[in-house]
Amino acid sequence: MADTVNPKRPHWQNPAHLLAFWFGAGASPWAPGTVGTLAAIPLYLLVEPLSAGVYLLLVAGLFLAGIWICGATARDLGVHDHPGIVFDEVVGYLVTMIQAPHGWAWVVAGFVLFRLFDILKPWPIGPVDRRVGGGLGIMLDDVLAGGLALVCVQVAGRIVM
Repeated sequence: MADTVNPKRPHWQNPAHLLAFWFGAGASPWAPGTVGTLAAIPLYLLVEPLSAGVYLLLVAGLFLAGIWICGATARDLGVHDHPGIVFDEVVGYLVTMIQAPHGWAWVVAGFVLFRLFDILKPWPIGPVDRRVGGGLGIMLDDVLAGGLALVCVQVAGRIVM
């Protein structure tokens, strides 16, 4: 099994690897999680106009697909949570932005809050990250970080708006 210091490289022809690395964003040599989250912004802008129900169905579908995508890629690369796997950041950011107020300030606020919770991993994110394995574990800690960021965005939106 490869270690995180010298992980195997993704096979770009493999659709699971391509998605897990979010079309190459996760291959960034610096802060791949942050770059992956930045690369999620265009997707958010594309799906932002959807109705709340359709947006939630899309996010739920991406979460379920992500369990397989991230799990399969991690197994292929021999690393539990390869640093380049950023599909989980994409879904976590989309969770953050559920029914967010409109405007670039909110896009940026959601980005900063999501990255903060994803990096610091406050309770319950840290314990979940340590205890839940496989594709579910890869996805779940970022969805929880997105959930905490979502609450902050919604509270701030109510205060400001």
